[in-house]
Amino acid sequence: MKRLRFYMSNTDTIHHESLYMVIAKWAQDAGMKGCTILSGVTGFGSSSQLHNNKFWELNIKHPMVVEIIDEESKLKAFVHEIKSDLNSMGKGFLITLEPVDILMDIQGVP
Repeated sequence: MKRLRFYMSNTDTIHHESLYMVIAKWAQDAGMKGCTILSGVTGFGSSSQLHNNKFWELNIKHPMVVEIIDEESKLKAFVHEIKSDLNSMGKGFLITLEPVDILMDIQGVP
């Protein structure tokens, strides 16, 4: 199994929706094994300033990470499928692919 991570800002949008939500919807539609959206406390990218997620500043820019778990071939095909949409945004982002060891995978009731 592998973990695909998309790094972005909470203010990044695509098709007038939050980019992190759109990626999660695309992953679900593609039948990925699992997806989690993480909100970062502090972060920066190669083209931006250091941003904080302070609870009293609701409109502040902060980092987001979308993690998707599945087989490497499915994850690479998924990135290939959405690459043109991501490139059309005109925003910076980072995608990584990392090995993951699943120690337990218990199916829940929907």
